Amino acid sequence: MPQLITFDAFGGMFATLKHSAWRLETRRRYASDEETDTYRQFLAEGRVDWDLDDPWCAGRRDQSALGKRFERVRILDEPPTPGQRYLLDNARRNTAVGEDIRALPRSRADELKLPHEDFWIFDSRVVALLHHNDADEMTGVELITNPVDVL
Repeated sequence: MPQLITFDAFGGMFATLKHSAWRLETRRRYASDEETDTYRQFLAEGRVDWDLDDPWCAGRRDQSALGKRFERVRILDEPPTPGQRYLLDNARRNTAVGEDIRALPRSRADELKLPHEDFWIFDSRVVALLHHNDADEMTGVELITNPVDVL
């Protein structure tokens, strides 16, 4: 039986982690990005003026200052989709507040047989599997806590 949690509970995991959060980003687009002013600015100007003092940035910077690691691997198509190009610009914001972000071509991810699902790994012991629908909207978060499954 899947262990589903609320989006609020998922967001809270970033405040309560002990040492690390690692993400695999596999999708070609995220519908939630396309609803933002920053996405519209990116489409119009090819870049974004990121607010490094917004609450998300402040929280990530505070956690990073405590020695907690935030890392991501973004799988990119060749050439990147508009949504992936937006995320490449977004990486400037993420790295400015302490994240380590790497990009991996989709062809290499396929060779490595990486999963197609997005997920976060918290403290090397909990996987938060991110469910999306066909419209690229996040519909739920499933926790995986069995150590065998996490590995």
